[in-house]
Amino acid sequence: MPMNPADIEGMIKAAMPDAQVRIEDLRGDGDHYAAYVTSSAFRGKTRVQQHQMVYEALQGRMGGELHALALQTSAPPEA
Repeated sequence: MPMNPADIEGMIKAAMPDAQVRIEDLRGDGDHYAAYVTSSAFRGKTRVQQHQMVYEALQGRMGGELHALALQTSAPPEA
């Protein structure tokens, strides 16, 4: 069963409360999403580490309920 975009967003925000998250259903099938995530938790992390943080937030659903997720991650600009 495909994941709901609100569930994906909720799981990411639960792991990174300050995250700004935007989810797009790329094919309209509930199986292929793009996630744009900005969080101060990413500051000082490599892109690979940032993506690993998002995958951890999804608690093992990648490859199962969530078939494909294109990620774009970033830290917010420093004030």
